[in-house]
Amino acid sequence: MSVTVILIIITVGLSWYAWQNQDIMHKWIFQPYAVQRDNSWYRFLTSGFLHADFAHLLFNMFTLYFFGDVVEYVFKSTYGPTAGILLYLLVYLGGIIVSDIPTYFKHRNDPPYRALGASGGVASIVFSSILFFPTLDICLFAFLCLPGFIFGILYMMYSYFSGKRMGDNINHDAHFYGALYGFVLSLVLVPSALPNFFQQIASWRMF
Repeated sequence: MSVTVILIIITVGLSWYAWQNQDIMHKWIFQPYAVQRDNSWYRFLTSGFLHADFAHLLFNMFTLYFFGDVVEYVFKSTYGPTAGILLYLLVYLGGIIVSDIPTYFKHRNDPPYRALGASGGVASIVFSSILFFPTLDICLFAFLCLPGFIFGILYMMYSYFSGKRMGDNINHDAHFYGALYGFVLSLVLVPSALPNFFQQIASWRMF
């Protein structure tokens, strides 16, 4: 069983448990004001295993399943099974944590603000896969498909400007910084991916 599948099973189980136990949801959710007040730094990680509802959970876990195995395979192939798994976890779990750091500073004096979900870690994995395989199609709503490098540019622009507007209940900053973290860290860990990245893009043809 792949680490990706294990992460999905754990996340589904903990999200479901938290839906049945609001005390856990309240204790584990990312609340910057509470982190600052009582030093509950664990929320940076635990909030990544909680989701608002089934649709939120399904979307994140489906995306993780689709891209996670590919990234896991690259790291295992490059570093071997044990080190590869640890580095894969560094990308995913680190993405969950790092993506919330800007949100913490933005909302640490905002008591009502809360956030949850694995989106930061999932974005890290998606953009790691874009680094390794930039011309593979990423499909939105099963019919609009774009090569990864084009999707990545549009995604980063959308996340950045949506984060500035703050017009909805989605933590776009987590998406943006999670994606950036995943791409940069994967590049640091696998430097040879950069020339391959540009070579694949140079060879790409629309038709």
